[in-house]
Amino acid sequence: MNMHMLHPAEQLARFIRRVYDQRLTTTSGGNLSIMDDNGDMWITPGSVDKGNLTKEDMVCIKPDKTVIGRHKPSSEYPFHLKIYETRKELRAVLHAHPSALVAFSIVRKIPDMRLTPFSYLECGKVGMAKYAMTGSQELGERIAEVFRQGCDAAILENHGVVVGAETLSDAFGRFEILEAAARTQIHAASLGKLKPLDEATLKRCQDKMAAPMEAFQPKGYSSQEKTARGEICSFAARAYRQGLLTSVQGSFSQRVGEKRFVVTPSHRDKSSLEPEDLVAVENGRAETGKTPSRMTALHRAIYKAHPEVNSIIMCQPQYAMAFAVTGEPLDSKTIPESYIMMRDIPRFSGLTLLTKPEEIAGMFNKSVPIVLVENDCLIVTGPTMLNAFDRLEVTEYSAMSIVMSKSQGDIIPIDEKGLEEIRRGFHLL
Repeated sequence: MNMHMLHPAEQLARFIRRVYDQRLTTTSGGNLSIMDDNGDMWITPGSVDKGNLTKEDMVCIKPDKTVIGRHKPSSEYPFHLKIYETRKELRAVLHAHPSALVAFSIVRKIPDMRLTPFSYLECGKVGMAKYAMTGSQELGERIAEVFRQGCDAAILENHGVVVGAETLSDAFGRFEILEAAARTQIHAASLGKLKPLDEATLKRCQDKMAAPMEAFQPKGYSSQEKTARGEICSFAARAYRQGLLTSVQGSFSQRVGEKRFVVTPSHRDKSSLEPEDLVAVENGRAETGKTPSRMTALHRAIYKAHPEVNSIIMCQPQYAMAFAVTGEPLDSKTIPESYIMMRDIPRFSGLTLLTKPEEIAGMFNKSVPIVLVENDCLIVTGPTMLNAFDRLEVTEYSAMSIVMSKSQGDIIPIDEKGLEEIRRGFHLL
């Protein structure tokens, strides 16, 4: 669905509910707005339950400052107006108080967007707005000054975050990525020293991501492919609900023929994909009129090298990524289920992910179903989508447990005798 074509009030109702349902704000906190093409600003109301807002609750502020609606507008509407005045190309603003970004705001630091190419390219430069009273003109001026400097997001000292974009969908996606990056950095701090990417590496990643694919027009879609498309949509939405990825991160694919697979499109909301949104890839060419995931070349390389693999998930779950951005090993020898599902997880250079996909594909085998790519993503393979998804969940839960254990004491892994018993008992290679 093209959310931008919905009435602004409907868009606001949908996205404020998503912000609330994901516990990224509280009942009374946060506000969203859209600047309509005719100069009207639509904004969420103040002092109304964010968990139950409808489009009828939204407030319209006309260019002459006339207010139309059953409620008062958010008390922070002045800074929304100031951002639109400062950056004419921005048409949506999102403000909320998600826990990780608030944690940064109260120590007055900015999350490091250089930890992954995706967060850097999606969020770019993030600024810091000096503290001022909520709802004041002074706060509006200070936030607008950050946006005037070219930032599309600002951490507010002792307050929260403000994100701007050309559409509310884009603002929401950027907001999610910022919070996920902040959480990953917080988790990583308990493991070791962060290893951000340098500017040259980020630039090379950006250039490689832009590589287009040749197109082809499918002659038809087999029953197998239709089933695969439905499964991908279902599991992508499930992964989103489980907090394993943000709306525009990650990619899912499934083999549907000897030289053909179906993959998720680039930069599309994973929570609401439809089968027709997915992209068929055959012999290195992508279905005409669609843009596949930036990781499509790697999906193809893995399928080509491993006929036993039928499903692949690549994403950035927050706890697993804490290991990817610090260099700390993600040890599967914690509980039997972790070792059975994960085995030993090798690491690989993130730049190689884009420049030499065949090298990463070569790391997988029946004993290595998962690879952690430094500063980029987790790659999970399986004979079915259910199996790959199960491995993804187990990996993230295991990573979470290890991070949590750091405050309790040293990890005592399963010893070699115990591992050998698991290998024999579950017929592991």
